[in-house]
Formats: sequence, structure tokens, C-alpha cells
Amino acid sequence: MSANFRSDNENPVAPEIMAALDRANVGTAYSYGDDAFTERVKEKFCEVFETDLEVFPLVSGTAANALAVAQTTPAYGAVICHEDSHLHTDECGAPEFYTGGAKLMTLAGANGKLDATSVEERIADAGYVGDHASKPCLLSLTQATEFGTVYSVEEVSELAQVAHEAGMAVHMDGARFANALCSLGCSASEMTWRSGVDLLSFGATKNGAMMAEALLVFDADDAEELGRRRKQAGHLISKMRYVSAQLDAYLADDLWLELAAHANRMATRLAEGLEDAQDVELVYPVHGNEIFLRMDEELADILREDGFEFYGWPGRAGLYRLVTAHCTAESDVDAFLDAVNAADGG
Repeated sequence: MSANFRSDNENPVAPEIMAALDRANVGTAYSYGDDAFTERVKEKFCEVFETDLEVFPLVSGTAANALAVAQTTPAYGAVICHEDSHLHTDECGAPEFYTGGAKLMTLAGANGKLDATSVEERIADAGYVGDHASKPCLLSLTQATEFGTVYSVEEVSELAQVAHEAGMAVHMDGARFANALCSLGCSASEMTWRSGVDLLSFGATKNGAMMAEALLVFDADDAEELGRRRKQAGHLISKMRYVSAQLDAYLADDLWLELAAHANRMATRLAEGLEDAQDVELVYPVHGNEIFLRMDEELADILREDGFEFYGWPGRAGLYRLVTAHCTAESDVDAFLDAVNAADGG
């Protein structure tokens, strides 16, 4: 049996979202976001987050992150983020490019997370030489992190307080926001604006959408001229109804949470099954839908020969990532565990 655990980006679109696209593909609709789908999506986001907010539908997380950084950070400014954050390692310099040269100040942190003390110290250090240093303007938190771990609501609140006291804005990269939310069991508002988050890159593509993300801004003043910034960056989609139709279906009847909860359950099932494997070591706590493990190359080769696909983490020999998705079957998980046990001689 074969199964693909490389990335939730490689899985098909959820049937409900594909059906919504088909429904949207009838007749005409106003362009550039003036359509009924986009208007309805804005209303739904306000309901989900229990507040008025500005919504900017997009087609990529890179666009959401880069626009959030550019909106809050001038060219002489700096963004504090984790050294393994997507913002730093996987955006090909987009945040720096769209700000015109702002600096990313990276920090280490256990399990892919920043801690308030180190952030506070970094802010203090940056101000020590005055105008000779880039000014910290934004704190960016990845939720869930690149290693699949999740910040608690208390951790987000503490970090946001440190940033706000320094006059900085707070951004959350939520490419796997739904997985993090299901892991915590809290509300969307508690994990974001109630805890001090000012802007959220809201991801849907990894959780069943075809290509649909959104940049959410919780204070209208923070969104001033963001529409023009989006246009200048080439991300104002003319046929936006097709992006918004995906988000509309995604948010309807809590589908987004249902899909993420399933992915999380499959990851938990996989992690629990691997705990007793002789030649496998779980590296990080499994909070969402990502599992990081160490195994030797021989075992990895055997599993690949058996038809299983997973991702070797760049620059870290022996470290592999497995990702479950909204459509991962229990049989896929069990087959992988059986293959591991067979290779172990069990």
C-alpha cells in the first residue's frame, strides 16, 4: 500500500469546496472583490472572530505574510520572528522585498516557539545603539509552528504584551491556523485579537481549499491603504469570487474545523503508534497535523520502497516530517505503522 505524508499541500481539494467552486462558476459577478461571495465571506469572518475586521482574500500564504509585514514595517524597521519560521526560511525574501529592505531579526526557541523573555531582550538590544540599528516594528508568530507545535493562548498574550509595550504590532502566520485552533480548543477570537494579535494570515489551502488564504486585520486603522498595497503587489484578483467561494464554503457549518480536527486526529494516531517503534524517535510534541521524527536512512529507504512518501527536513540529516490532512484515511496511517513495525522486526 502507498500513502503520501509529504505535505498537506499535496492533497486534493475537499469535496465541499470543489462543489462551491462549481456553484460559483455560473453567470457573471462583479470583479475585484465587489461580488456577493466576497461580501458574504467578510460577514462570516466577522462572525467567526466575533468582531469587525478587514478581510483581504488572497491566493497564497506568502502574499498574506509579505503584505502583513509591508503594512506594518518600514524599510528601516525590523521583524522579530523565530529562526525556523516560514517567514524567514521559505518566503524567498518576500517580506524584505515588499518592505523595501526591512530586516528580519531571528531568535532561537524550543519546539519552534519564541518566548517572551528572549523577545524582550532582543527588543532592548536593538534599541541600544539607537539610529544605527533597525527598529523592531513587528513581532511575527507562526501558529502552528514550523515544527507542528502550538502556542497556548497565554503564550500568545504574553508575547503580544511585550511587543505592544515596545510599540510594535503583532502578526500571526496562520497557514495551519485551523489545526492550531482545534488543538487548543479555544475560540478564534481568543487565539487572536483578544490575545493581542493585530494581523492574521489565515490559511485554508493546506486544509482543503484549492488556493485560498486571507489577510485579516483586526483594527481598520491598521488596514489603511492596504488595498492599494495589495494591488501594487499583483495580488488583487480580478475574478475574486473564485477565491471567496472557497473561503465561503470553508467557513460554512464549521467545515474548516471539521477538516482540521480530522487531520489532527490522524496525526495523533500516527504519533501514538510510533512511540514504541524501536528505530524511530519523535522529536517534537505533536499538537496539530505534523509529526517530526528521527530514523536512520535504511529505515527511510525501506518505507519509501513500500510506497510511502514523506519529507526529509533540509539540512538536518535523519530528521523527517510526516503531515496528515483532511482526507488522510485511518488505513493509510495503520499501513505506515505496520510497515515501520515490520522493518523493526516486530
